[in-house]
Amino acid sequence: MIFLIDASVYVFRAYHSALPMHDPDGNPMHAVFGFARFLGDLIERARPKYIAVAFDQRSANSYRGRIYPPYKANRNKAPADLVLQFERCRELCQALGVAMFVDPEYEADDIIGSLSLLMREEGVHSAYITRDKDLAQLMRKGDLFWDYGARDQFGYHDIERHFGVQPERFADYLALTGDEVDNIPGVPGIGHRTAASLMKAFGSLDEIFADLQSVAKLKCRGAGTLAQRLAEHREALYLSRRLTHVVCDMKLNVGIDELLRAPPDLPALSGLYDTLGFGPFLRRQGERLAQLPVG
Repeated sequence: MIFLIDASVYVFRAYHSALPMHDPDGNPMHAVFGFARFLGDLIERARPKYIAVAFDQRSANSYRGRIYPPYKANRNKAPADLVLQFERCRELCQALGVAMFVDPEYEADDIIGSLSLLMREEGVHSAYITRDKDLAQLMRKGDLFWDYGARDQFGYHDIERHFGVQPERFADYLALTGDEVDNIPGVPGIGHRTAASLMKAFGSLDEIFADLQSVAKLKCRGAGTLAQRLAEHREALYLSRRLTHVVCDMKLNVGIDELLRAPPDLPALSGLYDTLGFGPFLRRQGERLAQLPVG
């Protein structure tokens, strides 16, 4: 199994919850400390054979920004004191012997999706370490969805029990509901329950529009006018699905052997912790990680 880590989730979590900490130059570094503690703890506990961390890098010329310029345009920029911390987190991954990926055009979700498909073709299941429900669409039998440190582990069949939708139908479901956080339009008046009902009955947007007259037979609120609303927002729906669909065919130019967990580079790790002003706790953790079997 490969552990695919959605870095931003855990960097932001540490940024908002960890105690203040600064490097010798006075730059905040508490998000780096929290992320390092999380990543080291995950490796110690799970001892993954394969592991990779994916980072986001916001760009005005991103894949989804070209499709729909308002995509995520409502979001504030990352706090200035977090930009350097993200750079340090990427350095940390390399020092810990963990494959790290970032792309100016695609999001961390797409990197994870592409790595997942690569590994699936090699017969390796994936553990998605995230709290982002968007990645539920990648789940297949044998995979794991796990918000490490906060939630129970979900298997393939748990996704429908928890979210109300099968993984294969999740991108269409998200297109129906839209997403205010990402500025994805969706269909006005369609919430999670109605979208889940549609996905159980039809399975995809294509099936819905192939049999639109049957929508009125659904046992959900507003079923009588639902078909009309769907027809009126058909173009926006298909646009939204292009945004919610995780890309799985990025050209990452990486082989399976490059995703093997390597032992940490202790001199590099110690030098990084000197730069960051970190004490003995993470250094001891690094020494323990160096003793773990790899490969």
